[in-house]
Amino acid sequence: MSESVASSPTLLVVGGGISGMTASLEAAEAGRQVILVERSPTLGGRTALLYRYFPKMCHPTCGLEINLRRLRANRNVRVLTMAEVSAVSGSAGNYTVSVVQHPRYVNERCTACGDCARAVSAKIRNPYNYGLDEIGAAYLPHVMAYPPRYVIDPSIISTPEAEKARQACPVGAVDLEMTAQTLTLSVGSVIWATGWKPYDAARIQPYGYGRFKNVITSLEFERLADPAGPTGGRLLRPSDGEPAKNIAFIQCAGSRDENHLRHCSRTCCMATLKQTRYVREAYAEGGARSTVYYIDIRAIDRLEDFSAMVHADPDVAFVKSKVARIALNEANGNPVLHGVDTEGYHRYATEHDLVVLAVGMQPETDGLQLPDDIVRDSSGFIEGSLSGGQFAAGAAASPLDVNRSVQSATAAALRGIQVIHRAERSEASHG
Repeated sequence: MSESVASSPTLLVVGGGISGMTASLEAAEAGRQVILVERSPTLGGRTALLYRYFPKMCHPTCGLEINLRRLRANRNVRVLTMAEVSAVSGSAGNYTVSVVQHPRYVNERCTACGDCARAVSAKIRNPYNYGLDEIGAAYLPHVMAYPPRYVIDPSIISTPEAEKARQACPVGAVDLEMTAQTLTLSVGSVIWATGWKPYDAARIQPYGYGRFKNVITSLEFERLADPAGPTGGRLLRPSDGEPAKNIAFIQCAGSRDENHLRHCSRTCCMATLKQTRYVREAYAEGGARSTVYYIDIRAIDRLEDFSAMVHADPDVAFVKSKVARIALNEANGNPVLHGVDTEGYHRYATEHDLVVLAVGMQPETDGLQLPDDIVRDSSGFIEGSLSGGQFAAGAAASPLDVNRSVQSATAAALRGIQVIHRAERSEASHG
């Protein structure tokens, strides 16, 4: 099914994480019409999956809830979830964009009552906990999901499980006849806020991710620490469910490495320092220890005080070393780290009960149909377009934390507005 949407002058924002939401709201509150396209069922991106921000250690609700309130109150923003850009043509001030919107199998009547979820017994891996647990195949992505509407996973369509969901819905919101739609949008400028993805830790073969159960990524650890996560906030070993109290954090896992990612991902150091606080809080009575294996600790500006606080913690140790490899103690499932401590130059073989890999950030461009005139740097981050009408925001442009992503998105919104304003002036002068 195809639908044409005439929408001029309009700003298109691709990606509904914290950067995309910010860019959309800044432009909308400046009086511009905005279409926000997000390929997952909900806005919020990876920010919604954080347990806490650094350095204030507040929860994502601090920032996301404010943006959600602004979004609900602003009629200038049209939100399309489960939608992907398939083509962009035209030039600055006059683009034609094709967007494919995939079926959610739940329509706008949904009241988020949860009756469909209770009726369905089929399970899927939970993408919002990075597959660490399972959820029902009829689900609300997470507590802050926007739009607050359930999703029926495609894996159960045309099965009795889907019919159970349909029959359970008291308001007729489950629509199993939904199909993909192609929308054609006319827009003046495009902001790519497609975010980032973690580097595939399995490619760092000496670290054994995927082979050793007690080697996990920093994103998975973030979900473990969250009371809304798969373990209810308990720091448990994946191998046996026992509490992890001797935890190693390996920095630059895949970053600053000619064999993997050449760039520094900037946020990893602070993310690890933050996560050592999770360990301290989980074991307030003591008895737990964090060890950070690092090349450099990069904490700048207002973050230096936070770094100094963690360095002063007697239960946090720092080892200046790039871990060479991880072996496995078969008797207890503990990872054993091998390397050389460059402060003293002595070799170590240190055993921990859990290892957390601070994996690097790379741009989330898989499956995206980027226009031919998009310019990207050597790491794949978007620099802009040759036509001058398309911009990148947040982690699509560079590895950035939440605060700097918001600043980047605000700047991108201003640039997008300027493109549309120039196109309007040009049209008026020729009229």
